[in-house]
Amino acid sequence: MSVIDLNNFTIADAKEALHGKKMSARELVGMYTSQIKKENKKLNAYLEVFEDAEDQAKETDERMARGDEPRALEGIPFAIKDNMLIEGKRTSAASKILEPYVASYDAHVIQKLRDAGAVFLGRTNMDEFAMGSSTENSAFGPTKNPYDTSRVPGGSSGGSAVAVASGMALAGLGSDTGGSIRQPASFCGVVGLKPTYGAVSRSGLIAMASSLDQIGPLAQCVDDTRAVFEVIRGEDKKDATTVSYAEKRPAQKLVIGIPKEYGLEDDIMDADVKDAWMQARKTLEQEGYETKEVTLPYTSYALPLYYIIMPAEVSSNLARFDGIRYGLSHNGKDLLEVYEKSRSRGFGDEARRRILLGTYILSAGYYDAYYAKAQKVRARFIKDFERVFKEVDALLTPTVPSPAFPFGEKLGDPVKMYASDIFTVSANLAGIPALSVPFGKGERDGVSLPLGVQLMAPWFHESTLFDAGRILEKYRE
Repeated sequence: MSVIDLNNFTIADAKEALHGKKMSARELVGMYTSQIKKENKKLNAYLEVFEDAEDQAKETDERMARGDEPRALEGIPFAIKDNMLIEGKRTSAASKILEPYVASYDAHVIQKLRDAGAVFLGRTNMDEFAMGSSTENSAFGPTKNPYDTSRVPGGSSGGSAVAVASGMALAGLGSDTGGSIRQPASFCGVVGLKPTYGAVSRSGLIAMASSLDQIGPLAQCVDDTRAVFEVIRGEDKKDATTVSYAEKRPAQKLVIGIPKEYGLEDDIMDADVKDAWMQARKTLEQEGYETKEVTLPYTSYALPLYYIIMPAEVSSNLARFDGIRYGLSHNGKDLLEVYEKSRSRGFGDEARRRILLGTYILSAGYYDAYYAKAQKVRARFIKDFERVFKEVDALLTPTVPSPAFPFGEKLGDPVKMYASDIFTVSANLAGIPALSVPFGKGERDGVSLPLGVQLMAPWFHESTLFDAGRILEKYRE
């Protein structure tokens, strides 16, 4: 068989090769494990590579040799973000406080992938407890962008994005709380989907902010992203927020909205990012889509809303990591000292910052002034989207304001780092699906870096995103 370009190899290609007996599952998995050995030391995408990946592939080969019906993702090698439980494997959420923890059960999405025949290559690096936009906040060192190792890959799902972008996995899973799938997808030149809130179970996902978190796929192309989504979506009795998924499609010719508040009239993004956004608009128009400018007045509140609601939920969710029940534990003269030592030594700077901020927001004197008020504004924010989706079928925006930035550029300025999420947090606050598709390149310091555009659609209209995304990716360069 001829040499395969792993950066352009898709799930459909792998299925054709496997089902046509042009290669075995062990050969397929071997290509990726070889690439991991070659690239991971430089990029630090994987925290652990699973030794039993070849055994998983062997089971696939035995099934196919028996003539069993191929499953949806039979033999497909996956990278899994280190905040999803895989039974018998360590799951640390890239934090020292959970470093020794071994999962006792599979997350719902992991079980679904298992049932579909997927092979798990390993667990990938991330910002600690998914808190960050650069994967610089991992307790186990930063992941590096494969296009330029002096630049960040985005976060918090940077490890999974890099694994896919560098040919170290055919597909990956990430989690998205405010852009943590879409932003690294844009920085690394891959496709990333944040599904509708409730479309995919969060059971077995280590929670960051429960009303915002959502698991989704990262892949080389839109069709691969859709193939993974169709496997992992659906109701789960262990997650009361999930629903029985019914795909929705608009009946008429699609109309794409261009929100003015996303920088159409202001300079809140780099010039080449804005050029790519406008070129994406023209591309959709050339393909028969109608576009129109729309307004979302409450968008200006997106970042303040997110950075009130998110840390409040973080402080509540991370209270369980106390040095008593599981994970890291330091001895102390009394229970309070055990808590203090375990949490202060186990959590990194960004996690501590958000826990402190969230505790303050939820305190008796400030709950009504901040958290309760934010939830009221969030309700208005959602109505903004309900109104605009009566006018258009989807929205087109940039994914992030710039291409990948250098390490350290924003680490010392949390507000500047948080601004990286300006275009992505809205989808999480409203619970709508959003897709980042590679589109265009931007040159920085003599290096050509990927850019991405984002599509957002009404609740449970992922199919609309896939249809439009498929058109855009034809013109991705």
